[in-house]
Amino acid sequence: MPHIAFTWYDALDIVLTAYIVYVVLLLIRGTRAIQILQGVAIVLVLRLIAEYLHLWTVFSILDGLLIASGVAIPIVFQPELRRALAHLGTGGFVEGRAAHGGIASADVVCAVLGRSGSVLSERGVGAIFVVERGTGLEEYVESGRVLDARLSSELVLSLFTPKAPLHDGAIIIRGERVAAAGCFLPLSDNANLTPVMGTRHRAALGITEQTDAVAMLVSEETGDVELAVGGVIVGCGSSADAIASALRPLLSRASPSSHQSFVDRIRMLWNRGNGVAHRFGTTKLRP
Repeated sequence: MPHIAFTWYDALDIVLTAYIVYVVLLLIRGTRAIQILQGVAIVLVLRLIAEYLHLWTVFSILDGLLIASGVAIPIVFQPELRRALAHLGTGGFVEGRAAHGGIASADVVCAVLGRSGSVLSERGVGAIFVVERGTGLEEYVESGRVLDARLSSELVLSLFTPKAPLHDGAIIIRGERVAAAGCFLPLSDNANLTPVMGTRHRAALGITEQTDAVAMLVSEETGDVELAVGGVIVGCGSSADAIASALRPLLSRASPSSHQSFVDRIRMLWNRGNGVAHRFGTTKLRP
């Protein structure tokens, strides 16, 4: 038997392979994709058993299913693949875009959203804002009414006035301007979310799972103001100062992922699967 030398190249190969598999599992953790993978694993085990027991008809059927799954998996896993490529593009391999004006622009956005969120909370008016960072949101901008208007509290409050034409959708903010209003957002496919979560919260989670944007939402039932980033929602208080203070560190740079360490990125992916279900265990939301 020939001697096989184990070099540091082999060790690097094993470490990189393990890292890729681990990140993929974290990306699909808590989604329907993990259930599909479990089904494929069961079919594979049954195929091995059928081959061992010489059940050739069963083996042929299972073998055909595995071959067909090679075509079906990229289609079924499209949301997860899209999210993985988005993380790759903003995870340090490609630098995120500029933060549309830097800290000065972020201060303006924080101040306007702080005042607007506080007023909407007092009035009990539901709303959702999405602030673009490194990942472009043009496809979601095009789903609503393009405005390209200067950001101000007066404009935001008028857009979210009950029964106004654009009050049901999301506002997308790009720099110091409202890019569009009445926008449709992707809903989260996280299987760990509780059934009591409303569509607005699922939309905030969905857009932050697929992009590096920051979403702010106001609950019309409770008046709570919450922020979503990286697929996790946290409360931030309902006063203008509290909202602005919570937003400022998130908006003062283009994207946190471009400056995060390896451990921080893994923690963010882990929190996406873990933090959401626990956060909403006792929150009263509209079904």
